[in-house]
Amino acid sequence: MEWSDEAIVLSVRAHGETAAVVELFTRAHGRHSGLVHGGRSRKSRPVLQMGNHVDATWKARLPEHLGHVSVELRRGYAAAAMDDAAALAGLTSMCALARHLPERDPHPALYEVTLFVLSFLDDPTVWPALMVRWELALLQELGFGLDLAACAATGANDQLIYVSPKSGRAVSASAGEPYRDRLLRLPQFLTSARDRQVLREDIEAGFALTGYFLEQRVLAPKGETLPAWRGWIAPP
Repeated sequence: MEWSDEAIVLSVRAHGETAAVVELFTRAHGRHSGLVHGGRSRKSRPVLQMGNHVDATWKARLPEHLGHVSVELRRGYAAAAMDDAAALAGLTSMCALARHLPERDPHPALYEVTLFVLSFLDDPTVWPALMVRWELALLQELGFGLDLAACAATGANDQLIYVSPKSGRAVSASAGEPYRDRLLRLPQFLTSARDRQVLREDIEAGFALTGYFLEQRVLAPKGETLPAWRGWIAPP
C-alpha cells in the first residue's frame, strides 16, 4: 500500500549505517513512522530535522509494517530556529509533546495549528502565546480539554481568573476567592478578554496551566515528565 501526504518531522533516529527511522505528524494519516534509505546522508540530514515541513510518500506491503518513506522539504523551520534558543526550545518541546498522539490517528485540526505556530517562530512577541494555545489544543485532542468558557460554580462567564486543578474548568474571582491558593491562574488572553496586551507573567501563567494538566493527565500515567527543553522557553 502507499500514500502521499504533507507532514512535520517529529523525530529522527539512526538505523544501521546509512538509514534513519523518521517519525512524522502527517495531515491525514496522523503520527506515522517510516524508514528512510540514506537518511543519514549529507543530502538528507538537513531535510530530516525536527520541526521541518515536508512532503512524504510512504510505502509498505502491509499496513502494519514500518514501511519506507521518502521526504522532500517544503520549509525548514528547524534551521530558522537555530539562532534563537527560546524558539528552538519551543519547536523541540512541541515536537516532543506531539509524539504522545496516538499512532496513525489523524488530527487534522491540531496539524493546522502546529503549522500556524511554526510559521510564527521568528516573531518572539507572538509565538509563546500561540504555543500555550497549541498545548491547550493538544490536551483537547487527547481527550483532556479544559473548559474555560464559564465559571464551574456559577455558570457566569465574567471575571474568570482561575482554573480548578481537579475539574479543569474556569472559576470566577468571587467563587474562587476562598480557594485561591489551591487554584491555577487563568491568563486573560485565554478568555474572552483577548484584546488586552499579553504580558510576560500571562505567558508564564499560561505555560504553568497547560503544564500542570499535561503532567497530571498525559505524562504522569506513563511515568514521564514535561520535555526538558520546555523549561528553556523564555517569553519576551
